[in-house]
Amino acid sequence: MAVQDLWVLFLVLGLLMFRAQVLQSQNLTCSQNDLKALQDFVRGLKLPIEGWGDTNSSSHDCCNWLGITCNSSSSLGLVNDSVDSGRVTKLELPNRRLNGELLESIGSLDQLRTLNLSHNFLKNSLPFSLFHFPKLEFLDLNSNDFSGSIPPSINLPSIIFLDISSNYLNGSLPTHICQNSSRIQALGLAVNYFSGTLSPGLGSCTTLEHLCLGMNDLTGGISEDIFQLQKLKLLGLQDNKLSGNLSAGISKLRSLERLDISSNGFSGTIPDVFHSLSKFKFFLGHSNDFVGTIPHSLANSPSLNLLNLRNNSLGGIIDLNCSALTNLSSLDLASNNFSGPVPVNLPSCKNLKNINLARNKFTGQIPESFRDFQGLSFLSFSNCSISNLSSALQILQQCKNLTTLVLTLNFHGEALPDNPVLHFENLKVLVMANCKLTGSMPQWLAGSSKLQLVDLSWNRLTGPIPSWFGGFVNLFYLDLSNNSFTGEIPKSLTGLPSLINRSISIEDPFTGFPIFPVKESNDNILTGRIWPEFGNLKKLHVFELSYNRLSGPIPSELSGMTSLETLYLSHNNLSGTIPWSLVNLSFLSKFSVAYNQLHGKIPTGSQFMTFPNSSFEGNHLCGDHGAPPLPKIRSTFLLTLMIMIVLRANSRGEVDPEWVDAGADDKELEEFGSGLVVLLQNKECYKDLSLENLLKKLAIKRLSGDCGQMDREFHAEVEALSRAQHPNLMKKENRESEVFDPFIYDKQNDKELHRVFEIACLCLSEYPKLRPSTEQLVSWLDNIDTNTNT
Repeated sequence: MAVQDLWVLFLVLGLLMFRAQVLQSQNLTCSQNDLKALQDFVRGLKLPIEGWGDTNSSSHDCCNWLGITCNSSSSLGLVNDSVDSGRVTKLELPNRRLNGELLESIGSLDQLRTLNLSHNFLKNSLPFSLFHFPKLEFLDLNSNDFSGSIPPSINLPSIIFLDISSNYLNGSLPTHICQNSSRIQALGLAVNYFSGTLSPGLGSCTTLEHLCLGMNDLTGGISEDIFQLQKLKLLGLQDNKLSGNLSAGISKLRSLERLDISSNGFSGTIPDVFHSLSKFKFFLGHSNDFVGTIPHSLANSPSLNLLNLRNNSLGGIIDLNCSALTNLSSLDLASNNFSGPVPVNLPSCKNLKNINLARNKFTGQIPESFRDFQGLSFLSFSNCSISNLSSALQILQQCKNLTTLVLTLNFHGEALPDNPVLHFENLKVLVMANCKLTGSMPQWLAGSSKLQLVDLSWNRLTGPIPSWFGGFVNLFYLDLSNNSFTGEIPKSLTGLPSLINRSISIEDPFTGFPIFPVKESNDNILTGRIWPEFGNLKKLHVFELSYNRLSGPIPSELSGMTSLETLYLSHNNLSGTIPWSLVNLSFLSKFSVAYNQLHGKIPTGSQFMTFPNSSFEGNHLCGDHGAPPLPKIRSTFLLTLMIMIVLRANSRGEVDPEWVDAGADDKELEEFGSGLVVLLQNKECYKDLSLENLLKKLAIKRLSGDCGQMDREFHAEVEALSRAQHPNLMKKENRESEVFDPFIYDKQNDKELHRVFEIACLCLSEYPKLRPSTEQLVSWLDNIDTNTNT
């Protein structure tokens, strides 16, 4: 029989067996014990489960319910059962918007093999019985709202996979889990609030292959007994507070493939022990305090695929043995102290596609050998004092697969060459910001038809903005700000297809996070009018044309830019009135038309209530852009949330850590990440904002949720609120009675008040992944019982 025929036979047999199992499940009558346990499970939820029928009736067969799988008593070897009933072996309800808590009665499902309730809104503590299932093999509760600590007693003798990541669990890490759970292969405890030291105990998990403890509050060093895990393939300890030297015990993890210790406080040199790890592929050690050079065993590792040691204090000359690094694909050594010339031998690493060497101390120029870099896709030399731009472009155009080129803060004062033979046919991202380049926009750039992102800001370029930019069908980010361009804005820019009806994102090869469009153009000497056709750009997020010489009215058609978050038109010669249609821009959080020749009344309502007086000064405008008071608002909740947002913004004033854009002084875009920028404030600009107006702003906005946009609307609201400051807003201290004025604070709502504080803090977590979604936020707030009529 041919091999193909065998595959067909196996497929048919598999389908028949699956069908038989399904039919068996459907024909079984579930046991009364399991039926009662499932009915109790539903009673712990806020809403019934669709497809489970009337769970108060014992006549319904739970084996036919959605997400339930049953096996017969006989097939499970339960000889003591008098009736061959159906026993529940699987309860699988992920992504079902379940809201409520797990009750202890869940443990009555004593034949359960699989429990998957991930990506729901389940809350409160995990029941003791959950950790005492005798037959449970697969437990997935990740991405819920569970809180509290893990019970000190765990007995899951059959467990193989356990994931309770992305919750709000705290206390000490349950390193004792394998005392009675010796079969476990994957343990996920990441993105929680576990604290304390990484104490011994996990070394007894002899079958463990994946250990994920990242994004907690763990301190100290790595427990030495972890290095006894001979089958460990993945060790994730990123985003904790671990410190000390990295132990040489890593060499004992002979099966290790991925080590992520990034964003901790490890110091000293990296131990030279990786030669014994024949399967080692990924090392993420960025954002620590490592010193010294790259270990010889890493520089000669034939299995290594990704090496990320960005943001450390490594130095010396980069010495990689490319003849040995046959699988190296991504190299990120940015933000270190490497010196000397750019390594000439890098093109010998035949599989190397992504290189980030930004912010080091190289000298000279890009080597001629880079002409041979045929596989190179991503290259960043930002802020490395590289010289000779003309030579660099002639060399790099030979890299036919190059899609991303970042050369910010180099070539100081050189001319941007207009060499007609230059051609980058596959280039998608070009960033040469803050180089003080001279000259005009080169014609050769028009041939890069695949461009999606162009940043030439903070240079000294002159002449008109070419109309051929409008021919880039994929262009979604254009930043030409802070140059000396003249003439009209090309009308062709209003027809960019990717900003009208397409969403395009670019992924950073080192992190996998997408970047989004945030800017158009400003701060040149542009003249003429603002084209009404700009309203067609529905996907544009930021539109900046400040500090130019634009004239004419503000087109009402700009309200068609429905994704707009920032609209800056200040310091021009614009006339007429502010179109009331702009009130419909529900994502708009930053706005200024200051210092023009506008007149008439300032629009009121929606986001316009959040804009300070400084957004309108220098015109002939009138009116109050605040809103009338609303009756019966929840002042306690709203004011509390606002205070936490403001205080967090004051104390940190930060942007999303995954996004790098330091503005005029340090325009570095090589580390692409999330494009959302939140919590920026300017105290001077918002000094006229009253407490009364803050309450009005917080009360009037209702998120529409149209087309799945609630998250972005919420971020727009948070950003607007975060810029509000007032001397009467007190900082939260441990003495709870001093948080508010007496007219707000009272003993009747202590619990509700503290819950709101907790929610506000979670919204502002330093880790983006810990911040709740809008769905979760609405769910939590709906469950706060205030019993007040304020």
